[in-house]
Amino acid sequence: MSSEHQNELESKTVCVRRCSNVVKGGKRYSFAAMVVVGDGKGKVGWGYGKANEVPPAVDKATKDGTRSLVDISLDGTTIPHQVIGEFGSAKVVMVPARPGTGIIAGAAVRAVCEAAGIHDILTKSYGTSNAMNLVKAAIAGLQSVRSKQEVERLRGVSL
Repeated sequence: MSSEHQNELESKTVCVRRCSNVVKGGKRYSFAAMVVVGDGKGKVGWGYGKANEVPPAVDKATKDGTRSLVDISLDGTTIPHQVIGEFGSAKVVMVPARPGTGIIAGAAVRAVCEAAGIHDILTKSYGTSNAMNLVKAAIAGLQSVRSKQEVERLRGVSL
């Protein structure tokens, strides 16, 4: 990917986890970071990185996220229709909203929506509150969104 394209991408750190390993001299800590990356115009992805310090873990996660970008169908500043995304026990319901509503979502799903360029959406998460699984569920749901033109093309009818 060109460096110009990477500069357009914005990344948001969703969570940083600390892991400890007990060694002879005490505890040795390492860190894992999850980052959501998007261009604000319908592309979004998530990345996961691990390192002995936080900044390298975030850098690795950002690099991983740029490799996993997916296209999202947008309808102006919202999504074309209601969708449910699931991953593990996380379930995220996303409903299109009128302009001016804003992003009504928790921190993890909000990061995904902002990175994708969605400005008006209502969401509700069920099941787990695990940020990593919520991000994966939100992206899975957004991937299943179809625009009116896509549905017409797939069904071979006009709506």
